[in-house]
Parts: sequence; C-alpha cells; structure tokens
Amino acid sequence: MAQRKTLARPFTRPNNAAELHCGSVSLVALAKRHGTPLYVYSADQIRERFCLFQAALEDREHLICYAVKANSTLGILKILAAQGAGFDIVSGGELKRVLAAAPEAVSRIVFSGVGKTAAEIDLALDEGILQFNVESEGELELLAKRAAKRKIRARFALRVNPDVFAETHPYISTGLREHKFGVDIRRARELYLSVKNNKWLEAYGISVHIGSQIRSATPFGAAIARVVELVNVMKKDGIVLKAIDAGGGLGIDYHAEVFNAQEKVNEYTSALKKSLNDFNGRLILEPGRFIIAQAGALLTRVLYVKKNGNKTFVITDAAMNDLIRPALYQAHHEIVPVLPRKGQVKPVDVVGPICETGDFFARDRKLSPVETGDLLALLDAGAYGMSQSSNYNTRPRPAEVLVDGSKVSVIRRRETIEDLFATEK
Repeated sequence: MAQRKTLARPFTRPNNAAELHCGSVSLVALAKRHGTPLYVYSADQIRERFCLFQAALEDREHLICYAVKANSTLGILKILAAQGAGFDIVSGGELKRVLAAAPEAVSRIVFSGVGKTAAEIDLALDEGILQFNVESEGELELLAKRAAKRKIRARFALRVNPDVFAETHPYISTGLREHKFGVDIRRARELYLSVKNNKWLEAYGISVHIGSQIRSATPFGAAIARVVELVNVMKKDGIVLKAIDAGGGLGIDYHAEVFNAQEKVNEYTSALKKSLNDFNGRLILEPGRFIIAQAGALLTRVLYVKKNGNKTFVITDAAMNDLIRPALYQAHHEIVPVLPRKGQVKPVDVVGPICETGDFFARDRKLSPVETGDLLALLDAGAYGMSQSSNYNTRPRPAEVLVDGSKVSVIRRRETIEDLFATEK
C-alpha cells in the first residue's frame, strides 16, 4: 500500500504565520466573526482519516461505520456519508440524526447499546437498518417480538464480551465480564441456537467492542481471534454468519505533535486481518474518535489571569460544560496560544467559570505568558466534546464551524438563553 503524508493535526501556523490557523483560515478571524467559545473542525482531516480505513481494507469486503456518539453534528455526518460511511448508533435520537443528514445511508446503520426501547427498535425496523447489535437475552426476545408484530425480518449480531483486557481508562473499558456490555462469549452459541428457527430473526453477524482510546493493536487481535473460534464452531451448527463487527476503540495520541495516523491504521487493520484468518465475510468497523478527534479544536478567550498564593489561574470563557473530558476522565488536551507572547514558560491552571472545583482543562500546565483577551485553542477536541456538552450553570452551548479548504460554514449556531427556556413552562 502506498504511503501518503497525513496530518497529525490540521491546526498549524502556515508559512511562519503569527497566529494559529485551521488549514488556511486564521483562528483569530474565526473568533472575531463567530465569537467564543467556538468549536472549529477541519473537513479535510475528517475525510483523510476515514479514507485511511477504506484504503487499508480495500482487499476485503468491509463497511466503516462511524460512531455517531463521538460527534453527532449533522454537518459532520453529511461529510462522512458522502465518503460512503456507514454509521454506528446507540439511540433512536442518533438514528434520527443520520436520517436527517443522510437518509440514503440507512442501510449502512448498525444499532448498538445496552438499553434499546421497543419504540427505538420499531423505528429501526421500519427504516430498514443493516443490523441490530444485540446486547442481552432480553433484548433478543424483544427484537423477535417487535419484528414479528411488524412482519419484518430483523438482522442481528450478538455483541459478545470476550473478557479481553484493554489498557485504557476504566470508564471506557468495555470488554471484561464485570462490564454491562454484551453477553458472555461462552453463552453466545446457546443464544444463537435458541432463535435458529425463528422466521423473524436473521443471525447476520457477531459483534465485539472492548473499549475506547486503545493504543495497542494486540487486544483487538485477541478479541477477534476469540470471536472467529466461535464463528467456526457455529458453522457446524448450521449457523453461517455473514459479518464480524470488530467495533471501534482505536486511540490517538493526545500529547504528540507528530502522529502517524496511517501507521496506526495499518497496524490495527493488519492485526484484525491476521485474526480473521479464513473468514471471508464482511468486516464492520466502528471508528469514532480516530476519525474526528484531531480534526477539531475548542477556541476560547481568556477572561482573567488570577494569582492565589503560588498558583496562577488562567480563567477562560469555555468551561466543563463545553468540554467535560478533563473533568470526567482526567483527559489531556494540548492548549496552544493562538497568538503566543514572548516570555518565560510557567505552570498555570487553565480553568473555566463554572462553580465547580472540577471545572478545569489543565493543572500545572506549562504555558507561555497569557493575558486577558488572549485566545487559546484546546486541541484534539473533535470527539466527545460537543456531543457531551451541557447547559450546566445555564450556559448556552458553543457554535460549531467547519473549515473546508478556504470555505467556512456554521454547522451549528450558538445557543441563546431563549433556546434554553423554550421547553420550560
């Protein structure tokens, strides 16, 4: 496979420019026009990351289903649908989002999640999605009942729990027996056999997802190896599965300036192919973070620089309601002055205005001098940023803009206080 240059991040200072840019567009200009806090995304980076998966799997049947939960903004979904993406959804609301952005992609949707309701299952059946990733015996029974009532044959894949350890944050590890996701792989054969003769259920595939932000390919390969063993056993039972859904979870490097995305994708897909062995059905992948995280940044303005004893606090107009990852996962985001000042680098806490001690983006982070009014960019914020945002402290959520070449589009306007009151009486 030909190697090609890939961007670690689309946020740079082109031609030694003073200010940080997204592609060819100045972040100073974006802040002036659209205000802050502001999410900024690179369309070029989104396309590039998606195409890395497509190219790495061009030698076998596959479907890349973008994990909508990572960033569900309609403008992002439209870009990916145009590239031929499928979509991994976890709610009826996410299904509605895909239908609004790209109704033609409905046959490329897989529906995951441990708590699907009857109404959500009915909606997905009526719309004709590709596959239900079933996560419990009770859900399989409900799917059979809803499919029979609507006289629609439902394609399903059991999500099996392979009991494979993935070195990641415990909140986003999903592949062990003590986690709420999936069914024990040792029970899966029994469940497939129990519905073998149900005319309203089609055992289309098998699914596995062991966690998120996993940096090594080894646990992915180990999980698929266990799945393939089960698939081969079930062939003898007359159950021939057409697809293996390997889930998502491939991580990025939130610290590195140089990140070889193609190398990581090749390493990951090679491990999967090796473990798939002679399985010649469709491989489904569900990447989210890897596609969108480094394509986005949160732009924020400094409100105050405050000293408390030996501590220096940089207080910004963005807060944990805009980007909760540092508070929730102790996640690291690089923080870059858009127009850096000269002077000695010193440790500071970068915090927001919310009335919580946990409202921080970084603690004891070494930054060059900043002053009131300066702009900062929190990098790698495209995934689980806007999609996990809230209105805590009655704060309207930020606007989102998409940079496509030299074109800038507002893909979500800034909320107003009136928007927040609209559902209340």
